[in-house]
Amino acid sequence: MTITTESTSSTHDTTVAIGAEDRAERLTSAGQAWSERIAVSPKNAQLTFSAKGTARGSVSSVITAGKHTFTVDEPTPLAGDDAAPNPVEYALGALISCQIVVYRLYAQNLGLAIDSLDVTADGDLDVQGLFGADETVRPGFSAVRVNVAISGPDSDEAYQELQRTVDAHCPVFDIFTNPTPIDVTVTKVG
Repeated sequence: MTITTESTSSTHDTTVAIGAEDRAERLTSAGQAWSERIAVSPKNAQLTFSAKGTARGSVSSVITAGKHTFTVDEPTPLAGDDAAPNPVEYALGALISCQIVVYRLYAQNLGLAIDSLDVTADGDLDVQGLFGADETVRPGFSAVRVNVAISGPDSDEAYQELQRTVDAHCPVFDIFTNPTPIDVTVTKVG
């Protein structure tokens, strides 16, 4: 299944504040719907997500993913205009947001309550790899640290088990921790 939605150029915050009961209902409903789809055929679990980008400015890009459009740039020391977060900051943001989704999903599944959930991530990057100054230095993160601050009425052990479950099932955590095959095609146009 390919996830597609109507494209728009909106970049404003569309986050909707919902209550715990509404969140629980949404998580339960989504889980039941996916279980039913997968029971019919495991092929129903296969999704394809897509994004496209166009170069703009010095080194920035405009990315469209589904109906959402956002800008990616670099800080001025990396030749950018500092008009938006850079790609590795978005990668950390993707990790953080995926962790939050999966914490909520598995807390619901395990019957745990979350009163508050804040996640931070820091990544170490040596630009020698990016600029080719040292070919032995990888251009990506050499290490990433994630800090999850969670509060709720359940035991510390229950939240530690939740963390292990989340890390075992979080798609972006998996992308960060396991090699993903990438097939690149370059086409000269014009």
